[in-house]
Amino acid sequence: MAIKEDAEYGVEKGIREPLVEEQNKKLVHGSKGHPWIVYFTTFVAVCGSYAFGACGGYSSPTQDAIRKDLSLSLAEYSLFGSILTIGAMIGAITSGPIADIIGRKGAMRVASAFCAAGWLVIYFSEGPVPLDIGRLATGYAMGVYSYVVPVFVAEIAPKELRGALTTLNQFMICAAVSVSFIIGNVVSWRALALIGLVPIAVVLLGLFFIPESPRWLAKRGRRKDFEAALQILRGKDADISQEAAEIQDYITTLEQLPKTQLLDLFQRRYLRSVTIAVGLMGCQQFGGINGISFYTSSIFQLAGFSTTIGTIIYACLQIVITGLGAALIDKAGRKPLLLLSGLGLVAGCLVTAVAFYLKVQEVSVGAVPVLAVTGILVYVGSFSLGMGAVPWVVMSEIFPVNIKGQAGSLATFVNWFGAWLCSYTFNFLMSWSSYGTFILYAAINALAILFIVVVVPETKGESLEQLQSAINV
Repeated sequence: MAIKEDAEYGVEKGIREPLVEEQNKKLVHGSKGHPWIVYFTTFVAVCGSYAFGACGGYSSPTQDAIRKDLSLSLAEYSLFGSILTIGAMIGAITSGPIADIIGRKGAMRVASAFCAAGWLVIYFSEGPVPLDIGRLATGYAMGVYSYVVPVFVAEIAPKELRGALTTLNQFMICAAVSVSFIIGNVVSWRALALIGLVPIAVVLLGLFFIPESPRWLAKRGRRKDFEAALQILRGKDADISQEAAEIQDYITTLEQLPKTQLLDLFQRRYLRSVTIAVGLMGCQQFGGINGISFYTSSIFQLAGFSTTIGTIIYACLQIVITGLGAALIDKAGRKPLLLLSGLGLVAGCLVTAVAFYLKVQEVSVGAVPVLAVTGILVYVGSFSLGMGAVPWVVMSEIFPVNIKGQAGSLATFVNWFGAWLCSYTFNFLMSWSSYGTFILYAAINALAILFIVVVVPETKGESLEQLQSAINV
């Protein structure tokens, strides 16, 4: 494929990858490869996920201290907390085009720059306006990270490890939220903001030592860099000819199609993949996760259970079960984990609904705290097992490269819009009916199970090109 390669190299020389340049020479002269690089590359990328989680977990443990130090009203602090999702929605809209134009690594650099700037603005804030600006910037970074990290990991991972490595995205988010909650109770809110810079530093430094996504390089016509990056990721002794040919042939086929616009995503050819991704993002968010996770303490308090003990158990369980899901995803498959997760979400909601119904009716009141905490823990454990991570894994797998930017941005936007809507309406729903709220969430999760059974395919064990060809026909 003589794709004006030399001309494009001249244009794109300024963003050549140092590691790829060195490997180009090694392929000529021969030397040792780095089969471990795929793990290191994944680690660098998911440090962006950790930065994401640190942003999300910041507001809960710092609320009282920030309000006291800066004399903020509850309304002012509520704006500070909620503006994060507004920034994330903006980041979601722009993440796909950014990742397509300047690469997956370039998008991670942009997200890291916004995140670092946001944390510094928060650290130096002396009033509500700079505080909100900093929070908006970190939210923007979250929106970009939430798209580009799983996509990048899926594109660099071998098919037999793709599910587990992509699931590390959710694991690192959960770990960061939990660590932020714990550390936030022992350090000042300004110090916690500075701690948020640590994973960003790891990302920015690590990006100098990892290759760009081979599939993005192939799409840009940088064939030598594409082959070098793929060889780095698979190891010096690996035969990449078949995988490289499959990727290149698929890219060539896609290049013959007209350039897609946003409305083109709803053509029959792409409608199934868009429906799967957007539907899974809706299933993930509208089932109540952000309302429940944002207000876990108030739920435990309303049920008469210790908020400190309940929240610590919640955080630890979330990390353990997310790790279990990562270990199982390439063995059990995506669809079975989603179905098992959905059943657990329904069960957790119903148990919690029973607890609050007993409280309202003043029947067996002594059982209310145990039932409520059991229901919430079943809910969060079930969410962590599948519904938390698997939609991002599937989203990163099913879109062909030519629509991945726009389609991924759409799916990520739907996710963040759902996060905002769920967290915004939760308190209103609880005021309407505490047990009715959880019955509503149970019904939505039951519909999610039906959607998964009917619409969502199994994606494990196939190359990205095979999957995308089968789904987008």
